[in-house]
Amino acid sequence: MPNDPVITSVGGQIAPAPSSNDHPDPGDRIHDVVIIGSGPAGLTAAVYAARANLQPLLVEGMVEGGPTGGQLTLTTDVENFPGFPEGIMGPELIQNMRTQAERFGTTFVTEDVVAAEIEQQPISLRTASGTTIRTRSLIVATGAKPRRLEVPGEDELWGGGVSACATCDGFFFRDKHVIVVGGGDSAMEEATFLTKFASKVTVVHRREELRASVIMQERAFKNDRIEFVFNATVARIEGSDGLMTGVVLEDTVTGETRTLAADGLFLAIGHIPNTWLFRDTLDMDDEGYLLVQEPTTATNVEGVFASGDVMDHTYRQAVTAAGTGCKAAIDAERWLAGGAGHIAAEPAAEPETADI
Repeated sequence: MPNDPVITSVGGQIAPAPSSNDHPDPGDRIHDVVIIGSGPAGLTAAVYAARANLQPLLVEGMVEGGPTGGQLTLTTDVENFPGFPEGIMGPELIQNMRTQAERFGTTFVTEDVVAAEIEQQPISLRTASGTTIRTRSLIVATGAKPRRLEVPGEDELWGGGVSACATCDGFFFRDKHVIVVGGGDSAMEEATFLTKFASKVTVVHRREELRASVIMQERAFKNDRIEFVFNATVARIEGSDGLMTGVVLEDTVTGETRTLAADGLFLAIGHIPNTWLFRDTLDMDDEGYLLVQEPTTATNVEGVFASGDVMDHTYRQAVTAAGTGCKAAIDAERWLAGGAGHIAAEPAAEPETADI
């Protein structure tokens, strides 16, 4: 018999251990809106949907696609999210968003969605425990995860020097030596950005030539703070007391290894959007990111909306993800009220107030 899904909040209250007697079954009714994903996009969508009295159900994954709460839970100090002049820890920011969504009545189910039938009404989702969840509208906020090196030390030092976001974490490496792994435009952009803070940036690329565009290569080559190591891969990341101290590089031609001391390592080898559930139903670009009907978040399937990094391979910031989560909730609300033609409609004008 499959295990029951873990329902972690109902109506703003933290629920006790799962029991059929003390919380409603998420499969016992047809929901107005279900959100898949618990990062900034999904949680913001939940806040807006709950405040619109849509009683959203948010399914937060446990294994597939990364940690519950999204990539922000793997980040330490977040200093570029508005409203926190002293910065805030990534997990704390996510918890604050979650608490806010709970306050307005969002119900959370902690497990993975393993199957989705979205080309029908109501939409049907199946979770890992075997529960079927039905909904009129769906917001996909499953995010994207950075491609990892899958080498020793990477997991242990993630957030302790290892990162996949120079914009997020570059500030913490002022006057230090950092490594950027990759050879494409993203790697050149990350390396160039990091020279604003780091005293030295070493780009490590496994081939003899970069894959980046000519203009991006020229910009990086002209920067006297950037050095290059070609025909090399990172074989191991080393550290002490939770902080990175260097890497072991392996020559892809000779197989020889050497140690390179460094304070940080930034991955720029691409992201993997968590879209496998919708591979045969939702339109995607060549990299697997969901396509939406700009300026809305509507996908090619009626009643299905996308927000956050799952549809954004350009910015990938917490604040932009939150913005698209807001848009998706509003789009879903309008779709439920009037159908596709009402999604992009202008909101009703607010009544004028008398001067006081």
